[in-house]
Amino acid sequence: MSLFKARDWWSTILGEKEEFDQGSLCVADVDNSGSGQDKIIVGSYMGYLRIFNPHPVKPGDGVQPEDLLLEVQLREPILQVEVGKFVSGTEGLHLAVLHCRKLCVYAVSATLGNVEHGNQYQIKLMYEHNLQRTACNMTYGPFGGVKGRDLICIQSMDGMLMLFEQESYAFGRFLPGFLLPGPLTYSSRTDSFITVSSCQQVESYKYQVLAFATDADERQETEQQKLSSGKRLAVDWVLNIGEQALDICVVSFNQAVSSVFVLGERNFFCLKDNGQIRFMKKLDYSPSCFIPYCSVKEGTINTLVGNHSKMLNVYQDVTLKWATQLPHIPVSVKVANLQDLKGVIVTLSDNGHLQCSYLGTDPSLFQAPRVDSREINYEEFDAEMKELQKIIKEATKTQDILPKSKKHRDLIVTADVSPDLDAESQAIESEVEAEAVPSITVKITIQSRVTAQKPNLAVCVQAPLAVTCDQFVFGDLEPDSSETVVLSVFLKGNCSPSELEGNCVVSYSTPTELNPEGIVKVAQCNFRLPLRLICFPAQPSKSANHKLTIDTSKPPVSFLTIFPDFVDPSEDDQANVLGFQFLTGSKTTILASKTSQRYRIQSDQLEDLWLITKELMLRLKEHFKKQNCKDFACSFSGSIPLQEYFELIDRHFELRLNAEKFQELLSERAVQFRAIERRLLTRFKDKTPAPLQHLDTLLEGTFREVIALADAAEENQANMFQAFTKLKSATHLVIMLISLWQKLSTDQVAILEATFLPLAEDTQELGWEETVDAAISYLLRTCLSKSSKEQALTLSSQLCMPKDTSRLKKNITLFCDRLAKGGRLSLSTDSATQQAAVMPGGCTTIPESDLEERTVTPGSTTMFPNRGQIAKQKSKPGLSEDAAEEAEKP
Repeated sequence: MSLFKARDWWSTILGEKEEFDQGSLCVADVDNSGSGQDKIIVGSYMGYLRIFNPHPVKPGDGVQPEDLLLEVQLREPILQVEVGKFVSGTEGLHLAVLHCRKLCVYAVSATLGNVEHGNQYQIKLMYEHNLQRTACNMTYGPFGGVKGRDLICIQSMDGMLMLFEQESYAFGRFLPGFLLPGPLTYSSRTDSFITVSSCQQVESYKYQVLAFATDADERQETEQQKLSSGKRLAVDWVLNIGEQALDICVVSFNQAVSSVFVLGERNFFCLKDNGQIRFMKKLDYSPSCFIPYCSVKEGTINTLVGNHSKMLNVYQDVTLKWATQLPHIPVSVKVANLQDLKGVIVTLSDNGHLQCSYLGTDPSLFQAPRVDSREINYEEFDAEMKELQKIIKEATKTQDILPKSKKHRDLIVTADVSPDLDAESQAIESEVEAEAVPSITVKITIQSRVTAQKPNLAVCVQAPLAVTCDQFVFGDLEPDSSETVVLSVFLKGNCSPSELEGNCVVSYSTPTELNPEGIVKVAQCNFRLPLRLICFPAQPSKSANHKLTIDTSKPPVSFLTIFPDFVDPSEDDQANVLGFQFLTGSKTTILASKTSQRYRIQSDQLEDLWLITKELMLRLKEHFKKQNCKDFACSFSGSIPLQEYFELIDRHFELRLNAEKFQELLSERAVQFRAIERRLLTRFKDKTPAPLQHLDTLLEGTFREVIALADAAEENQANMFQAFTKLKSATHLVIMLISLWQKLSTDQVAILEATFLPLAEDTQELGWEETVDAAISYLLRTCLSKSSKEQALTLSSQLCMPKDTSRLKKNITLFCDRLAKGGRLSLSTDSATQQAAVMPGGCTTIPESDLEERTVTPGSTTMFPNRGQIAKQKSKPGLSEDAAEEAEKP
């Protein structure tokens, strides 16, 4: 049994789904029994008022029926309960209950019972005040030094202090500079009210100043009447504590000086009566409530501070004397005398856990059993240790942590793409300027082997593709159950996408014994969309601006076999040549050589080559895989189209610069617009209006400029999105050509993709150019470094938008040159891996000194030859396919 745990003396749970707060708890001899024993009064936001008198037979007993003296449901939520001398003509204690719009004072009395059930308690309404303003909290005390009675002060939500002299309303005053209500208390020693304002200041107001200040009800009167009705409300003293306060309390014990205690969000303050700090304590936790009480040491004060870690700390001034664990987070704490037991700690949580506890220790009755002495079998222990170590080693392997196959997964997601386009297109709000925008149906099935709570499905496709619905929410899935959803994918934006792939992600939770709410897990799957979704068959084009040739290890395959969805079987001329027209209008053509093992892809736009080339290679691999041909391979021996690639980079960067200019212009015009508005308002407020001097014309002109700039910025944003999509397509193409050119492994291709495609979205704060430049610079400094001096160079740790793209283009050119000289991509920092690998046979090098010194000039074509090929001549328009083949041969 822990020494630092609050000992449960008596506890109970109040109601069901009721809420409680700081003012919901009060302890006092509310029935005036004269025995000196306190009763526990609790009020909830549900309107229930309960009074308890705990009498446990032994510590730790639960609530008994006779412990509940009274339970009554009032009609309104109870904000606060207090006990004091609130009724005139008697010094007996009465109960004050604060509602949102009402203050009620009750008398609690007991009737002697003639049967074994004991006394019966009831409450009687003595008087009530209907409030004109919504109440927040209240305090009480002998305001003005009255004897034998307590007055009540209520703080409203709009900053008005309403004072009641028992059965009658006295006056109301507004606090100056009020924004939000804070804790409120009364100091009888200085006859003042102390609160903490929203300015994070402790403020004190004298009662006499409040009484003689301007009445709050006269605020709407003229200035002449205000001056004659009273003085302005002035603060007595102010202390800035720099944080919001949770509670405030004034204490005055015989052996200690009168002090004002303020509990902040991170600090605990003790102030003198004049607002000076006696001491403060910085807390390393988040407090929830506190209560100062009398200390046994003269000149000091003890304080109980509860926090959100279910701890109750006992301080003597600033020294921590004890810390105890509670079973709940307290929102209110009191110290009471119950059943001849002084100093019982009463705590209340926000969900109604009421507990009476004490500090100290209980004797432990547990005795460890006697261990039977026996001889140790070391061989048996060694065998057991080896078995346990084997189990630990197996459990720590990554392949055992992850699911081995779909059979072992709790939830499996599968996506089936329809082989045919939708008969009736489901495209909505498409920006494509085409006669018909096709769509395709995707069927997603979720199969669960266990209980899956709150499964959510998200379907993602890369813009400009879109889905008819991307979010699905299901009810809890039972074991061996499934859910199926159907959606359609279509082209929404007026440009071709860079990827024809989608992703399904399901998030769910599985409950366990220790965590009934469940452990969050994720299951996902990818699906591939058909090429027919974004293009359709068209007449092949004989001429094109951009061409590339892919070499294969097998003879060309007829397009009737690998593109059956684009080729009409009746047309024999499409066996070796095939045309594609994108929905956005551009055309791409594939030619298969009759005499060599080559395929040519040509188009007027560089970015349009990517999807067609990728689809060709995927279909060729699938075709030869079905024929059990394992030695099929593709290669590229032409030049990397860097100059055309750089043009796309420059176009994207130019639009980014335009976006910055539009943003600056919009900011300037907005400042100008607000300045004109201020001048116009000043003119209109003047009692003797002056001429507008064409300010209205200037305001209208500035407004039109703001709207025009906003429209231009929107258009530029759309153009920048299209440019970034084209740049991603061209980047994918360059990555594929480099990987075919240098025969890179899967890991090296992954490094290449992470270098050139680090961002899914492009923003002004973090753009593609600076991110790729930093990644390439890192590779040039590490695995592609030429000397140890380059490895010692330090890169900038801050990414910012460059002034131009010359450095990026130079680094890309140098990157390709290093690869051409045999450099290999690796993330390892080992010096051995950073050395250049053996150059492939027949690879012609380029003088690096010239390449590093010169920059790429517009109009030039940067080429990286391989296998002895120096340059690839572009075929002239109108040449036949065989003539083009002859022109390519060395």
